[in-house]
Amino acid sequence: IVNGMLESYGGMGLLWYMGQKFGNCSIRVVYKMRDKNDNSGVFIRIPIKPREAWMPVNYGYEVQIDDDPGGETKAYHSTGCLYSISKALAYSGKGSGQWNTMEITLEGRHTIVEVNGVEVSDYTEGQPAPPRKFSFEPTRGPRPNQGYIGLQNHSNKDIVFFKEVAVRPLR
Repeated sequence: IVNGMLESYGGMGLLWYMGQKFGNCSIRVVYKMRDKNDNSGVFIRIPIKPREAWMPVNYGYEVQIDDDPGGETKAYHSTGCLYSISKALAYSGKGSGQWNTMEITLEGRHTIVEVNGVEVSDYTEGQPAPPRKFSFEPTRGPRPNQGYIGLQNHSNKDIVFFKEVAVRPLR
């Protein structure tokens, strides 16, 4: 905790909430990146308590935080995508040093992600996903309708601040 905010720190890892699994809810995350290409994410639908850093990547979904992924995979690796699974419908991150609001709606098999009020991802479990291009991309396959949530720490160089993480059940 730095000045009342969570700050990502250290190597690959995860800060996750172990109190309960979430499904049919809206998750609100307010964050900012220190630098232009900082990398983090919000993990959703993690089926079991994580035992190692790569488990949430391969068994849950990562809602990406990265405004500058570059390269040919940008559409599948940018802020608001289900990392390497769903293609960006828009790019709406404000850039480094600016507060962003991400709203993730989980309703059954359906996940919608908005960043700063713009819909970025609309994915329903079972829709086609592109084949993996890199070993660090998640394995393909179904995820549960509910699971644990968490915040990713990507590396020593990627610094992302979180000032709000809230969950609201859908009615």
